[in-house]
Amino acid sequence: MKNQDNYCARNDIYAMMIRLYARHNQVDQARGLFFEMQEWRCKPDADIYNSLIHAHSRAGQWRWAINIMDDMLRAAIPPSRATYNNVINACGAAGNWKKALELCKKMTENGVGPDLVTHNIVLSALKNGSQYSKAISYFEIMKGANITPDTFTLNIMIHCLVKIGQCGEAIELFNSMREQKTKCPPDVVTYTSIMHSYCVYGQVENCKAVFDLMVAEGVKPNAVTYNALLGAYASRGMHKEALETFNLLKQNGLLPDIVSYTSLLNAYGRSAQPEKAREVFNKMRKNSCKPNKVSYNALIDAYGSAGMLKQAIGLLHEMEKDGIQPDAVSISTLLAACGRCRQITRIETILEAAMSRGIDLNTVAYNSGIKSYLSFGDYEKALELYTLMRVRNVKPDAVTYNILISGSCKLGKHEESLRFFEDMVNSKVPLTKEVYSSLIYSYVKQGKLSEAESTFDSMKKSGCFPDVLTYTTMMQAYNASGSWERAWDLFKEMEGNGIPPDAIICSSLMEAFNKGGEPERVLQLMELMKEKCIPLNQKSYFEIIASCTMMRDWKTASEMIENLDSSLSSISVGTLNHILNFLGKCGKTENMMKLFYKMVTSCSTLGLSTYTIILRNLLVVGKWRKYIEVLQWMEDAGVHPTLYMYQDVLPYIWRENGMDFTALMEEKISSLREKT
Repeated sequence: MKNQDNYCARNDIYAMMIRLYARHNQVDQARGLFFEMQEWRCKPDADIYNSLIHAHSRAGQWRWAINIMDDMLRAAIPPSRATYNNVINACGAAGNWKKALELCKKMTENGVGPDLVTHNIVLSALKNGSQYSKAISYFEIMKGANITPDTFTLNIMIHCLVKIGQCGEAIELFNSMREQKTKCPPDVVTYTSIMHSYCVYGQVENCKAVFDLMVAEGVKPNAVTYNALLGAYASRGMHKEALETFNLLKQNGLLPDIVSYTSLLNAYGRSAQPEKAREVFNKMRKNSCKPNKVSYNALIDAYGSAGMLKQAIGLLHEMEKDGIQPDAVSISTLLAACGRCRQITRIETILEAAMSRGIDLNTVAYNSGIKSYLSFGDYEKALELYTLMRVRNVKPDAVTYNILISGSCKLGKHEESLRFFEDMVNSKVPLTKEVYSSLIYSYVKQGKLSEAESTFDSMKKSGCFPDVLTYTTMMQAYNASGSWERAWDLFKEMEGNGIPPDAIICSSLMEAFNKGGEPERVLQLMELMKEKCIPLNQKSYFEIIASCTMMRDWKTASEMIENLDSSLSSISVGTLNHILNFLGKCGKTENMMKLFYKMVTSCSTLGLSTYTIILRNLLVVGKWRKYIEVLQWMEDAGVHPTLYMYQDVLPYIWRENGMDFTALMEEKISSLREKT
């Protein structure tokens, strides 16, 4: 047309061509025609401006979109609501939420009121810019302007609420959508967002329940929904359920993507099946789904968690051959694996590998390295890595300081742990429940009860509510100070705060009762543990027997022994020896021997101390024949009786004229003397 001699530029043809280019995302060509038509003295109208702005909006070129709208204003063509919506959408898609808000304000000032589409675009901009709290505040303003939200609006709100940890409010909003289906029916995005919220908090059962509800209500899951469920199962290492979901995804005509394969791989890794994880990794490649950095890191973690450090390190080279550069996550995963595999020499190698590749370690990577060094007891290396972290301006977080404080305490470096706490306060890092607990533990180990109590009170005032671990640490402090009353008050406070007691804190309270001369309270606590179905641990058995010893309550001890079969293997030999000695001293030789037989049949490792207790108590009641029988058991078990054990029984044999046994004992004594 343009090559014809009689060509005459026409506004409608340019408008049609600009819209055509815009529809096919050919922004440069559309913009070129826009300038060309003006050279031919064709004046663009509002429709042409809107088409061009829309094209730039779809391409994410927000600056061009704003410039074109300014041209529109200079041409005395008032922008419409659609114009503003397109420009705001361009800013929001590029993550420029501030400009989006500014344009929305300008739009109102120019007399063009925002509609629901405008508000949704602004909310999307805030969501894409991770301004979740601002999005929620904006939503409240929107409701105040009597703008009725739609499903799209509420989906954004649910996403934002989940992101800031207000999952309860997100679920309430979801339930209100289900109740008012005619207004804002939940769609696949809504259900998937709620599943994700449950996944974040490890509530796999609830995640699956929402998935089943979605299917029951006729909403068809998409690949993202299946991936959310896969991710939930993977987080708990539930590989069977993950595989079923993966297969269900394929059965419903959907293709697994990189997220699907990586989640399944992760599920096998978390369940300590690195070989299965590798099979999924290989299958992913076979099905033309190229692994990414996340997939490799998941496989590294699978090998590292299983103690296969050599294979985990080998994946670094495999990644590079595949054109994928390892990152700080890869390094932190390997450093954590070093601690689990007890290979301290590998830590240096991995840190050097990171340096040679130009990988800047992040806070998580430094935390993994410091924790691994402290697990080996190498405080100097851990301190060196912490110092390097500060020099390189990598900010330590609450996890860093918790690792340093608790690790120093375990190594007996309590003064150093307090210095790390001072560093944390000076760095203005918010104190967490874990840090408070570690600090209390440090004070307790130093015998500083008043400081421990002060920190415990500060913890409660700061809103970091103590957990059962913190209460147990304080209980140990009161045990050390011999204050059973304060220990008991602490136990009641814990229950009053809705924190269920466990076997460890119950056994600590039992110890406090016994130290304070209150053995009857130990048995009362034992009954409470039975009511609450709290299993007895080794320390509980020890303290219960100790209280029975004080009260001479052999009946309770005997009843406990009758029920020991199922848990005998979990009780230490030291605790069992204490029980044997108690029964022997009470004259309950039959009960003592009954427990001894159970110990022998449960394959407990019986040493000289156990046999010494049995033999001593058998002689006290004059059962010398059983004494000689036990001596024979000792020899058969490879435990060598001492010279005195043979000598001690001789007076009892002589008293009853057991000449055959006398000759045997004298032979044993003579043989032992020759060896000596």
